[in-house]
Amino acid sequence: MDKMCFCDSGKTFSTCCEPLLLGKKEASSAIELMRSRYSAYVTKNGEYIYKTCSKKLKNLDDMEAINRQSIQWLSLSVKDFNENSVSFMAYYKENSQVYAMQEESGFIIEDGQYKYDSAKVQEGDIQRNEACPCLSGKKYKKCCGKK
Repeated sequence: MDKMCFCDSGKTFSTCCEPLLLGKKEASSAIELMRSRYSAYVTKNGEYIYKTCSKKLKNLDDMEAINRQSIQWLSLSVKDFNENSVSFMAYYKENSQVYAMQEESGFIIEDGQYKYDSAKVQEGDIQRNEACPCLSGKKYKKCCGKK
């Protein structure tokens, strides 16, 4: 049975982000590219992150850092999107602590393809009574938010 996609689209990985990560398909929208980039972080696919950056952002050191990352990405929540930007919350675990990252990503079309071009990133808040980002089904305060 095919697993659900890491990007929380509700689709299976093989029909959602995997074809993009394998280079069998190009992203047809900013939201599709952002979701596939999240899946690339989860699977430590720095090459895909590098490939999908605009020319001004391409950095080989970033690619290697992604391939070596120790972060465990937990879930993604898209807040808003349009033709060239996507706002989202990404939840991750590092050193047994759960964090939220809030980002507004900017995208351009470069050489006929959508490319990641800018970001406004800030630390996000995880509310005590919201569902835990680890997808346990428990409230955050009763799961990863225990002190």
